[in-house]
Amino acid sequence: MKVVVGISGGSGSIYAISLLKALKELNIETHLVVSTMGEYVTEHECGVTIEELKNLATYFHDNKNFAAPIASGSFKIDSMVVLPCSMKTLAGIANGFADGLLIRACDVTIKEGRKLILVPRETPLSPIHLENMLKLSKIGVTIFPPSPGFYNHPETIEDIVLNMTGRILDMIGIDNNLVNRWKGL
Repeated sequence: MKVVVGISGGSGSIYAISLLKALKELNIETHLVVSTMGEYVTEHECGVTIEELKNLATYFHDNKNFAAPIASGSFKIDSMVVLPCSMKTLAGIANGFADGLLIRACDVTIKEGRKLILVPRETPLSPIHLENMLKLSKIGVTIFPPSPGFYNHPETIEDIVLNMTGRILDMIGIDNNLVNRWKGL
């Protein structure tokens, strides 16, 4: 299995780090691409440098490198996840404006009919944000806001992050034990 992970400049890089760690532990090939603001926000929020991020991925691709394998539909992947997905990145994807490899890889994922999961991080949402999300949802892109449930009584931020990581893995189709699954009353 091959999964492309994109990190853009929205808040919430902690989710991307958690996903990369989980995929690495599961021995799943990852291709990482990070926007300039994604790099900045990850270091600001999590104290994780771009070099540390690179070590969590199987392969790293510079956002300016349009010759990277993930820029082509002939390079087969199973899915792509962008988390966090800034509204700028979401707008670029929705409107086919691939100003960097991250959005180009999303464009390729869509055109090839592969699984694309966007984890938008913004609140409140404007009508423009909602229209862009609806446009993408209508063509099969999964919009996955990191909205944790509290029915499982998380005790730490890590509990919340791991549960969201597990839910994203579920969407990709990867079995995991990170989700505290509802068993009913």
